[in-house]
Amino acid sequence: MDEYEREALASPDLDEPVLVEGLPGVGHVGKLAVEHLLEEIDSELVERVHSTHFPPQVSVEDGRTELASAEFHAVQPEDGRDLLVLTGDHQAQDSEGHYGLTDTFLDVADDYGVERVFALGGVPTGELIEEYSVLGAATTDEVVDDLEAVGVEFREDEPAGGIVGVSGLLLGLGERRGFEAACLMGETSGYLVDPKSAQAVLEVLQEVVDFDVDYASLEERADEMEEVVRKIQEMDQGTPTPSDEDLRYIG
Repeated sequence: MDEYEREALASPDLDEPVLVEGLPGVGHVGKLAVEHLLEEIDSELVERVHSTHFPPQVSVEDGRTELASAEFHAVQPEDGRDLLVLTGDHQAQDSEGHYGLTDTFLDVADDYGVERVFALGGVPTGELIEEYSVLGAATTDEVVDDLEAVGVEFREDEPAGGIVGVSGLLLGLGERRGFEAACLMGETSGYLVDPKSAQAVLEVLQEVVDFDVDYASLEERADEMEEVVRKIQEMDQGTPTPSDEDLRYIG
């Protein structure tokens, strides 16, 4: 097997698609966002990328195995911009793999005529959040203006330490190859999978790219995570915190 192998599975006719990346990262924000997008809008698996830089494993579903890979899905909403969505269960295990895989991902984007790239992810705050902001980073002033117009915040020296992994390299390598690229980062505690942060990021993307998606199932997951957080807080404090159901019977 070569270091980076592309496996073409379909050849859809996409009209100037936008590349949207959501691989595992802080709070699984980007991955949750693109998974929800693929669940809510009809899509087609068009290509897999395999690499010796992925973890040495297969996934197993109903007894069937699948070699670790990244996947590209074509999304063609009835109303809105065509999308090429990149997701998967893994990132590379080393720096060389991050660079090589990102270049391969940009090769796929180039083949489909992509000009604009959005990487989705999370930025850790180290504390639980009530109001979710979305931070941005971009390769051009034009993209910055577009994102500021829909409420994305561009803060000096944030995120601290920069953007690592594929999300960062899509901007760095993408700019060198002529792509307009941006990273949308939802604030998240960094401790737990964060559906609310994923929704905040996806809502921004929806405004910029123009597509319709329902958030009911993502909101349900967020409610489940809030219950998990409540129980963790109870254990930390040593006393139960009344739930909404409990409060209805007080007084």
